[in-house]
Amino acid sequence: MSAATTRSRTRRTPALDRLCAEAVDLARDAANEAAAPGVVGDHVEAVAEGDRVVTHFFACQEAGYRGWRWAVTIARASRAKSVTVDETVLLPGPDALLAPEWVPWSERLRPGDMGPGDLLPTEAEDLRLEPGYSGEDEAPPNSAVSAEMTDLADTEDAEFVTRTPSRGAIAAVAEDLGMRRARVLSRYGLHVAADRWEEAHGAKTPMAQAAPASCVSCGFLMRLGGSLGQAFGVCANEFSPADGRVVSLDYGCGGHSEAAVMPKPPRPAPPVLDSVASDEFPLRPARDSGSVPETPDTASEDLGHS
Repeated sequence: MSAATTRSRTRRTPALDRLCAEAVDLARDAANEAAAPGVVGDHVEAVAEGDRVVTHFFACQEAGYRGWRWAVTIARASRAKSVTVDETVLLPGPDALLAPEWVPWSERLRPGDMGPGDLLPTEAEDLRLEPGYSGEDEAPPNSAVSAEMTDLADTEDAEFVTRTPSRGAIAAVAEDLGMRRARVLSRYGLHVAADRWEEAHGAKTPMAQAAPASCVSCGFLMRLGGSLGQAFGVCANEFSPADGRVVSLDYGCGGHSEAAVMPKPPRPAPPVLDSVASDEFPLRPARDSGSVPETPDTASEDLGHS
């Protein structure tokens, strides 16, 4: 026998056994016994699983299981006339409604998911972190991941305590210098944080595109320390949408300190009070503009001629 003939026989599709395929009622009774009343629907199809092994599929009418099917496997022995039920299970069909694929919590966690009292442990080989000081590979004594704290937590009635490092140890020197951090941001952690901040409040955001100027010239910008201070700062404008957030120096909004300086309102002149001079008020109403008012000299001349 050649190898090609062997492969063809190995890959052949099993024939649908006639007796097993005709046992639809037996398969339905088995499905009704396993399912709740009225859940098993119409017969969908019969599939040959092997020699003298056939699986009957019935539609599932239970709420919440759209597209699922009851599968009942029927088989018979060689040269036997009677068939028996092997198993009955509920299986999803091609268009079944399935739950999303399970994702570990470490990959499922998103920013903002943590609440009060939640703890988020970091891996020992977290790429975002690197040792804060050299010469000591172990975690500091007061760290929650140190061996001392682990042994203490395993005992009964253990309480979380803080221990002072021995004098002269590297941890003690680092504490005196204000540098006692077991791990700090690595270069990878800096780049990841910068990319995240740039995406949220960077130059390519719609707010920055419509801004009159960038944050680098805004008086409300507070600079950051370290290498990130070369590209980022903190907004201190309470009316800005980025108030209290880390923003890129290329970011901007309408609350720029020099965007529109309001002019000072005109200051009115102070009132002038003159209580020394007197104001003249006419006792008689003024005559028409065409008449000439009489003077005392004219009146005396008129009396002499008369």
